[in-house]
This record gives sequence, C-alpha cells and structure tokens, in this order.
Amino acid sequence: MMNVQLISRDPSLHKLCREILNEYDGLDCHLTQTSAASCAPGADLYIWDDTTAIEVSRGVDKDFSRHVFLLHRDDVAKFREKSGKLEVAILLKPVTRASLSAFVGFAASSFQDRVSTPRSLRADRDEILQCLIQSNLQLQQYDQDRTHFLTRAVHDFRAPLTATGGYCGLLLSEALGPVTDQQKEVLRRMQHSIKRLSRMASAMFELGVARHEKRQLDLRPGDIRERIEQAVHEITPLADEKNISISVELAPESGTVYLEPGQIEQVLINLLDNACKFTPRDGVIEIQGYPYFWDRRKGVHSINSNGRERRYDDSSAPNSYRVDIRDSGPQIPREHIGRIFEEYTSYVGGRDRSGGGLGLAICRMIITSHEGHVWIENTEYGPQFSFVLPVHATAIGALRAETKTQLTNCEAS
Repeated sequence: MMNVQLISRDPSLHKLCREILNEYDGLDCHLTQTSAASCAPGADLYIWDDTTAIEVSRGVDKDFSRHVFLLHRDDVAKFREKSGKLEVAILLKPVTRASLSAFVGFAASSFQDRVSTPRSLRADRDEILQCLIQSNLQLQQYDQDRTHFLTRAVHDFRAPLTATGGYCGLLLSEALGPVTDQQKEVLRRMQHSIKRLSRMASAMFELGVARHEKRQLDLRPGDIRERIEQAVHEITPLADEKNISISVELAPESGTVYLEPGQIEQVLINLLDNACKFTPRDGVIEIQGYPYFWDRRKGVHSINSNGRERRYDDSSAPNSYRVDIRDSGPQIPREHIGRIFEEYTSYVGGRDRSGGGLGLAICRMIITSHEGHVWIENTEYGPQFSFVLPVHATAIGALRAETKTQLTNCEAS
C-alpha cells in the first residue's frame, strides 16, 4: 500500500489529492491529512502545504522524489535558501490539478518500481527528473505570468462586448428608427453571437481568477428545470442552423439542490454548445435529469456489474440530482476521455471535441465548486456528458426519514 501524507489544513486540497489518487487503477493508496508536528516518517509521498513555514520533520526520508512542496511564488527563493541542499519538487500555488497529478503519478511509478529497478538506474533516472523538475518550476512561473496577462486582457475585452450587445438591443427596439424584418434577423444573430462571446469572456475571466483566489458562491435553493429551459432557449438558434432536434425529459427533484443559478446555467450552455458543435446536421441532442444515488466516497459515479449502484442497499434514497446530455456526434477516443476536462487539452485527429479544453474546464471548475462531479462516457448512441449536484444535507435527512416512514407503512400494511 502506498502511504501518502498531506501536511495541510486545506480541505479542498485534501479532496483534490483523494480524487487524483483514485484515478490510478490498481494502486492501493492510503491518504492521511496531518500537521507538520504530527508528520510521521516512512511515507511514500509527502505533500507539504504550509503558508508560514515548511519544515521537513526529523526522521523523514529526504529523498526529493518523495516530497512535493506547494509554495507561493514569492516564497520560493526564501524556501530554497532555508532548505539548503535539499533537492525538492516545488509546485506554485494555486496548484493546478494537472501539475499535482503529474507529480503524484511520478511518485506512484517510483513506488511501484522501487524494488524492481536497480539502484544505478534509479540514480540516473532521478538525476534526469531533477532537471525536469527545475524546468517545470520555470514553466509554472511563465504560466502564471501568462494567466495574469490574459485575465487583465479579458477583463478589458468584456466592456466593449457589453456595449455592442446593448447597441443591438437599442436598434431592435426601433428607438432610433424603424428597421426591416431582414435587418431585425441580422441584428438578432449579431446579438446572439455577442452573448456567446460575452459568456466566453466572462468564463475565461472566472477560470483565470479562480486559480488565484477562492470566491464564495452565492448558493440558494434552485430549480434545475428552469436553468435547463433557459440554456436550451439560449442554444436553440445554434441548433436550428443545423436542424438539430433537442429533447428534454426531467424527473422532479427529490430534495433541495443548492446552486448558483448563473453558474449552473453556464455549465449547461457550455455542454449544449459543445454538443451542437459536434452533432451532425439533422442530428439529435437528448437531455435527461433525475434523482440519483452518488457514491461520494470515491468521488465518482459507481455502478456494479449487475447494473445497480454500489451501496444501493445501504440507502434507497438519492443524494444528488443527475443531468445527462447525450448527442449523436462522433465518439471520443477512450485514451482522451480522462483528460478532456483539463485546460487546453485537445486530441489530434478529426475535429477537436474538447474545444481547446476551455469550455469543459470551466464546467468542471463550476461543478467542483458546487461539491458535484462531472464526467463523460461513450454510449452506443453517442457521447454523453453527465454531472451530479448534491442534495443539501438537511434535505437528504428529511428525504431518508420520509422514505423510511413509507417503507414502515408498507411493511405494516
């Protein structure tokens, strides 16, 4: 068993580490969140996250391949001076999922071949990897500079877009004089395109800002049906251009889902826009929503071979609401399914289903901030994007109590 110790007080970082470790099939891992004072020797990987002072405890293996330090950019020089000759891997905060996953993968491979690989080969490999780690740190710094620049540029870009959309609305209202039906149709199309650009600019800004500061969500009891209806309304002009039919089938929510309406609407629009883009002319997009039992221990949807959800017998009440968006477009290569939600990820061949990774990366960012999960799978009818949003804890308790009462009444009768 691979023993991983996370020296941090951040629950979101603990969740991210758990999700990354769960992605490695066949690797038995034990993740422990602890403090620097309680850090025990003998772990196979240490992930250090201390904003004040990071001290490697006495007795802890100093092998750099077993340590990852999460630091703010301004603290790197001070830490290097303090650590002396200790060769370590450094990830700049805010750490990205891709960079942390890469180092966890390296640690996992080191753990698996620690016994089978000769010592001389391990030494040569570690020397090469140390050079790569230093190069990676410089690339992280360049990436942060690029992100800061793009965030500022996108912020300035949104203002003229908003103004142009307003001018289109002014012309459509005929406040400046009458316009013909043909001119109105052109203005509507312009306004629709401007809205799409504005949404993308806002999403790019959110994606850039979210990596550097955590925003408190304005969660409130929400109706997913209204969000889906609005998203379908927004995307209908794009679907009509290719004669794509959109069907919606929604079951009532079994409890209260807390969400930020605008953000969930953005997720739905991104997924539907992606589906329209890759669905052939005269194709079909199907939207389904229904209460769902989500096994949150693994952080993903989980179905047994017999078709029933894992731990189904432990609780018959759903704890989330699931939305599936399936289209009749081409399937996604299996080797790219796991990376399609990464930023700027794409695959070669045909048209890029991920759209550069931006729209789908934003979807995952929003759903994750809502404590939910988003994924994709190929079906016999085409690709299907799905996400789940948890039902609020009080709502789950009330729902389970209601279910238990109903079962008791049935047994009594």
